[in-house]
Amino acid sequence: MRVFPLLSFLLGLGSAAALGQPLYKNDFESVEVGALPADMLVTAGAFAVKQDKDGKFLELPGEPLDTFGLLFGPAQKAGVAASARFFGTKTGRKFSTFGVSVGGIGGYRLQVSPGKKMLEIYQGDEARQSVAFDWVDGAWTSLRIEVRKAAEGWLVQGKAWPGGKPEPAAWTISWQATEEPPAGRAGIWGSPYSGTPIRFDDLLLEPAP
Repeated sequence: MRVFPLLSFLLGLGSAAALGQPLYKNDFESVEVGALPADMLVTAGAFAVKQDKDGKFLELPGEPLDTFGLLFGPAQKAGVAASARFFGTKTGRKFSTFGVSVGGIGGYRLQVSPGKKMLEIYQGDEARQSVAFDWVDGAWTSLRIEVRKAAEGWLVQGKAWPGGKPEPAAWTISWQATEEPPAGRAGIWGSPYSGTPIRFDDLLLEPAP
């Protein structure tokens, strides 16, 4: 019996979730330089795959100065975690911001705001929680955000650590939400206010433990 592509895709996602396997994973090594993976949806920005001596990555140009993003993976509501690595540089006192999100454009986003020396949780465009964070200029930073059902409401948690280092066990920031989170795809976001490109790599969406 023939299984239609969409049905096969959805069945595959269900099996992956049951087995604790990633729902989505992309390190861009199989993507042509200058292109963009066909399974990604750009909301705004001239994202394209680039390459250096260490391998391939996704890059957002340093101009224009605005906020840009794209969505990846299947739409989910809660019980998921998204992670990615980010690389940015400052120019004088100008800093870029970057983050990873779940739940679509209006969902929850974990964002590094170097100008404020903060790691923040946003819901849409509204800041919900923030903690002090020392961003390192010109180095990769790993971010992970998780949204899951809690005893009362939903728990949004995030962590940030130096790229290439082991992921810390403890969460860096958390927010207790009372409203059910929206369903949507995971996303990556960047605001190149420093006028220099932002790089993204190792996108991952998986069921929350």
